[in-house]
Amino acid sequence: MTTSPEAQNGIRYDLRMVASWIPEGASVLGLGCGDGVLMHYLKTHKHAVCTGIDIDEASVASCITKGVTVLQGDINEEVKDYPDNAFDYVILAQTLQQIYDPAPLIREMLRVGRKSVVSFPNFSHWRVRLMLLLTGHAPVTPQLPYQWHDTPNIRVITLADFRRYARQVGFRILKEVAIHTDRQVKSGRVVTFWPDLFATYGLYLIAKKTL
Repeated sequence: MTTSPEAQNGIRYDLRMVASWIPEGASVLGLGCGDGVLMHYLKTHKHAVCTGIDIDEASVASCITKGVTVLQGDINEEVKDYPDNAFDYVILAQTLQQIYDPAPLIREMLRVGRKSVVSFPNFSHWRVRLMLLLTGHAPVTPQLPYQWHDTPNIRVITLADFRRYARQVGFRILKEVAIHTDRQVKSGRVVTFWPDLFATYGLYLIAKKTL
Protein backbone atom coordinates (compact mmCIF):
# COMPACT_ATOMS: atom_id res chain seq x y z
CA MET A 1 0.00 0.00 0.00
CA THR A 2 1.34 3.41 -0.99
CA THR A 3 1.90 6.02 1.68
CA SER A 4 3.56 9.42 1.60
CA PRO A 5 4.30 12.37 3.87
CA GLU A 6 1.29 14.19 2.43
CA ALA A 7 -0.99 11.60 3.99
CA GLN A 8 0.02 12.90 7.39
CA ASN A 9 -1.26 16.33 6.37
CA GLY A 10 -4.78 14.94 5.92
CA ILE A 11 -5.11 15.26 2.15
CA ARG A 12 -6.89 12.33 0.55
CA TYR A 13 -4.97 9.88 -1.61
CA ASP A 14 -7.06 10.63 -4.70
CA LEU A 15 -6.38 14.37 -4.29
CA ARG A 16 -2.65 13.71 -4.00
CA MET A 17 -2.85 11.84 -7.30
CA VAL A 18 -4.66 14.77 -8.90
CA ALA A 19 -2.06 17.17 -7.47
CA SER A 20 0.76 15.11 -9.00
CA TRP A 21 -0.59 15.99 -12.46
CA ILE A 22 -0.45 19.75 -11.85
CA PRO A 23 2.92 21.34 -12.75
CA GLU A 24 4.70 23.94 -10.68
CA GLY A 25 3.22 27.43 -10.92
CA ALA A 26 0.15 26.44 -12.93
CA SER A 27 -3.06 28.45 -12.86
CA VAL A 28 -5.89 26.27 -11.56
CA LEU A 29 -9.67 26.56 -11.31
CA GLY A 30 -11.31 24.12 -8.89
CA LEU A 31 -14.99 23.47 -9.57
CA GLY A 32 -16.91 22.19 -6.58
CA CYS A 33 -13.74 22.75 -4.58
CA GLY A 34 -15.35 21.88 -1.24
CA ASP A 35 -13.35 22.86 1.81
CA GLY A 36 -10.39 23.92 -0.33
CA VAL A 37 -7.95 21.24 0.81
CA LEU A 38 -6.73 20.48 -2.72
CA MET A 39 -6.53 24.15 -3.71
CA HIS A 40 -4.57 24.92 -0.54
CA TYR A 41 -2.24 21.99 -1.19
CA LEU A 42 -1.56 23.12 -4.75
CA LYS A 43 -0.99 26.67 -3.59
CA THR A 44 1.48 25.71 -0.87
CA HIS A 45 3.25 22.73 -2.47
CA LYS A 46 3.10 23.58 -6.19
CA HIS A 47 2.98 27.39 -5.95
CA ALA A 48 -0.11 27.21 -8.15
CA VAL A 49 -2.37 30.22 -8.63
CA CYS A 50 -5.69 28.77 -7.50
CA THR A 51 -9.31 29.87 -7.68
CA GLY A 52 -12.22 27.80 -6.43
CA ILE A 53 -15.97 27.80 -6.96
CA ASP A 54 -18.42 26.12 -4.60
CA ILE A 55 -22.09 26.64 -3.82
CA ASP A 56 -21.92 25.60 -0.17
CA GLU A 57 -21.50 28.49 2.26
CA ALA A 58 -19.61 26.46 4.87
CA SER A 59 -17.19 25.16 2.23
CA VAL A 60 -16.57 28.67 0.96
CA ALA A 61 -15.87 29.84 4.51
CA SER A 62 -13.39 26.98 4.95
CA CYS A 63 -11.60 27.99 1.73
CA ILE A 64 -11.32 31.58 2.91
CA THR A 65 -9.86 30.39 6.22
CA LYS A 66 -7.18 28.52 4.26
CA GLY A 67 -6.37 31.59 2.20
CA VAL A 68 -7.85 30.15 -0.99
CA THR A 69 -9.48 32.55 -3.45
CA VAL A 70 -13.04 31.31 -3.82
CA LEU A 71 -16.34 32.31 -5.37
CA GLN A 72 -19.67 31.13 -3.99
CA GLY A 73 -22.06 30.07 -6.71
CA ASP A 74 -23.27 27.39 -9.12
CA ILE A 75 -20.29 25.99 -11.00
CA ASN A 76 -22.43 25.41 -14.10
CA GLU A 77 -23.13 29.13 -14.33
CA GLU A 78 -20.06 30.79 -12.80
CA VAL A 79 -17.61 29.00 -15.11
CA LYS A 80 -19.23 30.75 -18.08
CA ASP A 81 -17.87 34.11 -16.91
CA TYR A 82 -14.25 33.18 -17.58
CA PRO A 83 -12.59 33.84 -20.96
CA ASP A 84 -11.13 31.12 -23.17
CA ASN A 85 -7.93 29.51 -21.85
CA ALA A 86 -8.07 31.53 -18.63
CA PHE A 87 -6.49 28.64 -16.70
CA ASP A 88 -3.88 25.98 -17.31
CA TYR A 89 -6.01 23.36 -15.52
CA VAL A 90 -9.63 23.03 -14.44
CA ILE A 91 -10.31 20.40 -11.78
CA LEU A 92 -13.63 18.65 -11.14
CA ALA A 93 -12.77 16.22 -8.32
CA GLN A 94 -15.48 13.81 -7.20
CA THR A 95 -18.25 16.11 -8.37
CA LEU A 96 -19.18 14.76 -11.81
CA GLN A 97 -21.68 12.33 -10.29
CA GLN A 98 -23.59 15.31 -8.84
CA ILE A 99 -23.89 17.23 -12.13
CA TYR A 100 -27.32 17.23 -13.79
CA ASP A 101 -26.03 17.73 -17.35
CA PRO A 102 -22.30 16.94 -17.57
CA ALA A 103 -21.66 17.64 -21.27
CA PRO A 104 -22.10 21.46 -21.19
CA LEU A 105 -19.97 21.70 -18.05
CA ILE A 106 -17.16 19.60 -19.52
CA ARG A 107 -17.20 21.73 -22.66
CA GLU A 108 -16.93 24.87 -20.52
CA MET A 109 -14.06 23.32 -18.56
CA LEU A 110 -12.19 22.63 -21.78
CA ARG A 111 -12.94 26.13 -23.03
CA VAL A 112 -11.62 28.01 -20.00
CA GLY A 113 -8.82 25.54 -19.26
CA ARG A 114 -6.11 24.15 -21.50
CA LYS A 115 -6.50 20.80 -19.76
CA SER A 116 -8.96 19.45 -17.21
CA VAL A 117 -8.94 16.80 -14.52
CA VAL A 118 -12.05 14.78 -13.70
CA SER A 119 -12.38 12.16 -10.97
CA PHE A 120 -15.31 10.15 -9.60
CA PRO A 121 -16.14 7.03 -7.56
CA ASN A 122 -16.21 3.88 -9.67
CA PHE A 123 -19.66 2.30 -9.47
CA SER A 124 -18.45 -0.93 -11.05
CA HIS A 125 -16.15 -1.79 -8.11
CA TRP A 126 -16.58 -5.40 -7.02
CA ARG A 127 -17.94 -4.43 -3.60
CA VAL A 128 -20.68 -2.36 -5.19
CA ARG A 129 -21.58 -5.20 -7.56
CA LEU A 130 -21.61 -7.77 -4.77
CA MET A 131 -23.74 -5.66 -2.45
CA LEU A 132 -26.34 -5.11 -5.14
CA LEU A 133 -26.32 -8.80 -6.08
CA LEU A 134 -26.60 -10.18 -2.56
CA THR A 135 -28.87 -7.63 -0.90
CA GLY A 136 -30.85 -6.11 -3.74
CA HIS A 137 -30.39 -2.69 -2.13
CA ALA A 138 -28.64 0.40 -3.43
CA PRO A 139 -24.97 -0.04 -2.47
CA VAL A 140 -23.42 1.96 0.38
CA THR A 141 -19.61 2.00 0.48
CA PRO A 142 -16.90 4.27 1.93
CA GLN A 143 -16.67 5.92 -1.49
CA LEU A 144 -20.48 6.09 -1.96
CA PRO A 145 -21.55 6.50 1.67
CA TYR A 146 -25.12 7.74 1.20
CA GLN A 147 -28.48 6.00 1.24
CA TRP A 148 -30.52 6.31 -1.94
CA HIS A 149 -32.88 8.83 -0.33
CA ASP A 150 -30.27 11.29 0.98
CA THR A 151 -27.48 11.10 -1.59
CA PRO A 152 -26.24 14.19 -3.44
CA ASN A 153 -25.19 11.86 -6.28
CA ILE A 154 -27.78 11.96 -9.05
CA ARG A 155 -26.01 9.47 -11.33
CA VAL A 156 -23.67 6.50 -11.14
CA ILE A 157 -20.55 6.30 -13.30
CA THR A 158 -18.14 3.52 -14.17
CA LEU A 159 -14.72 3.74 -15.79
CA ALA A 160 -16.07 2.13 -18.94
CA ASP A 161 -18.96 4.61 -19.01
CA PHE A 162 -16.60 7.58 -18.92
CA ARG A 163 -14.41 6.23 -21.71
CA ARG A 164 -17.48 5.78 -23.91
CA TYR A 165 -18.78 9.21 -22.88
CA ALA A 166 -15.52 10.80 -24.03
CA ARG A 167 -16.08 9.37 -27.51
CA GLN A 168 -19.70 10.51 -27.58
CA VAL A 169 -19.11 14.07 -26.34
CA GLY A 170 -15.85 14.47 -28.24
CA PHE A 171 -12.94 15.07 -25.90
CA ARG A 172 -9.58 13.34 -25.54
CA ILE A 173 -8.45 11.33 -22.55
CA LEU A 174 -4.77 12.17 -22.15
CA LYS A 175 -4.22 10.13 -19.02
CA GLU A 176 -6.27 7.63 -17.04
CA VAL A 177 -5.39 6.29 -13.61
CA ALA A 178 -7.52 3.91 -11.57
CA ILE A 179 -6.86 3.80 -7.83
CA HIS A 180 -7.97 1.84 -4.80
CA THR A 181 -8.13 3.60 -1.45
CA ASP A 182 -8.60 2.38 2.10
CA ARG A 183 -11.71 3.14 4.13
CA GLN A 184 -10.24 6.42 5.37
CA VAL A 185 -9.12 7.26 1.78
CA LYS A 186 -5.81 8.59 3.16
CA SER A 187 -3.68 5.88 1.56
CA GLY A 188 -4.04 3.78 -1.56
CA ARG A 189 -2.48 2.29 -4.65
CA VAL A 190 -2.75 2.46 -8.42
CA VAL A 191 -4.78 -0.40 -9.90
CA THR A 192 -3.43 -1.82 -13.15
CA PHE A 193 -5.09 -5.26 -13.12
CA TRP A 194 -8.78 -5.21 -14.04
CA PRO A 195 -9.31 -1.62 -12.85
CA ASP A 196 -13.01 -1.59 -13.74
CA LEU A 197 -13.52 -4.20 -11.04
CA PHE A 198 -10.91 -3.35 -8.41
CA ALA A 199 -10.59 0.45 -8.50
CA THR A 200 -12.58 2.64 -6.14
CA TYR A 201 -11.93 5.82 -8.14
CA GLY A 202 -11.14 6.83 -11.70
CA LEU A 203 -9.00 9.90 -12.47
CA TYR A 204 -8.80 11.39 -15.95
CA LEU A 205 -6.75 14.14 -17.58
CA ILE A 206 -8.74 15.38 -20.55
CA ALA A 207 -8.40 17.95 -23.35
CA LYS A 208 -10.22 19.16 -26.41
CA LYS A 209 -10.30 16.89 -29.40
CA THR A 210 -7.80 17.93 -32.03
CA LEU A 211 -9.05 18.70 -35.51
